[in-house]
Amino acid sequence: MIDIKLLRDEPEVVRAALAKRNSALRIEDALETDAKRRALVYEVEQLRAEQNVASEAIGVKKKAREDASDAIAAMKTIKDRIAVLEEQVREVDEALRYALLTMPNIPHDSVPPGASEVDNREVRRWGTPRVFDFEAKDHVDIAEKLGIVDFECGAKLAGARFSLSKGAGARLERALINFMLDVHTQEHGYTEVLPPFMVNSACMEGTGQLPKFASDSFRVENTDYWLIPTAEVPVTNIHRQEILSADALPLYYAAYTPCFRSEAGSYGKDTRGMIRQHQFNKVEMVKLCAPEDSWEELERLTANAETILQRLGLPYRVVTLCAGDLGFSSAKTYDLEVWLPGQNAYREISSCSNFADFQARRANIRFKRDKKPEFVHTINGSGLAVGRTAVAILENYQEADGSVVIPEAIRPYMNGLERIATATA
Repeated sequence: MIDIKLLRDEPEVVRAALAKRNSALRIEDALETDAKRRALVYEVEQLRAEQNVASEAIGVKKKAREDASDAIAAMKTIKDRIAVLEEQVREVDEALRYALLTMPNIPHDSVPPGASEVDNREVRRWGTPRVFDFEAKDHVDIAEKLGIVDFECGAKLAGARFSLSKGAGARLERALINFMLDVHTQEHGYTEVLPPFMVNSACMEGTGQLPKFASDSFRVENTDYWLIPTAEVPVTNIHRQEILSADALPLYYAAYTPCFRSEAGSYGKDTRGMIRQHQFNKVEMVKLCAPEDSWEELERLTANAETILQRLGLPYRVVTLCAGDLGFSSAKTYDLEVWLPGQNAYREISSCSNFADFQARRANIRFKRDKKPEFVHTINGSGLAVGRTAVAILENYQEADGSVVIPEAIRPYMNGLERIATATA
């Protein structure tokens, strides 16, 4: 949520940010609502002052045993008017809050302009895509031939965009989860947490999923529970409504969770295989830090995610998202895109974002040094999306006979297994 003072005092900055995002959202309604609220609050304050004066006058008259009925009647009129105005203030407060909650974050100055993903800018590449001496298959054909992923059973158990991993396929995902968590906690300084896989609406609002993107998530019927779309939601909200000590910052958290997304609006995209599913596994990194440190912390978090790809020997590139492709809550995002031979393309495997104080303002996460409390900056990124990492391994490490070589970095997590040739491992 952007600062109301910024909207009020520098509306041109917000207009420019929305224009850079190619957003059609108008700020005039929010400004009018804010002006109406301030006028109502001012009137209430004036009436309260009159109420205090009238109260004193009534006291004086009663003490002098004079008739105070007229003053009491006037006092009641003021009281009734205040009650009406306070209800209007509550209504306007709600309207203003909704307007602010649906307004996207302001892109950082370094975010390039652009309308869509085609305008994203490549920052760097790592690794060289393998040249095959046979026709490379995609992960669906590889997994089905090996018997390590059953897409038909996933559809039978739940529906479209679900799958069942088994044998070496299930072990591969578990190995990747443990490997990622070990690297991030033992080498990068993150504290591992295992949060609830359901959260309340306050948490979803705090990180920006609500109210704008309710249709993208799964809600548990007749409850205030939502299945988490990412561990970012519960982990960022660990310190919701708290004032932290400056000495406690920065805070680094890493978490494995399953993630649940309705993928509203994505029908027809990536319907084959494990690229875009309603349920998938992910290891997430979350940071809370002081504002002056957040941009350097974003670079470090991105490098932490890159380490996983490098250890696995998976070629990738880093791109900076343009303003038109930037997520609602993000001030700046780097996407890590891994090379998939089966698609002959780089595909997203991690998004690393700095939200500045946007999420902290919504969730009221602050810290205190020697002045009044300030909002922290929040940063997060996938470290990595586990299913997509498994996809990248299957495609990059496939052999002509249909087997898949296990990257050396995760062989200890696979009981020394060097190659997947069947579902059993």
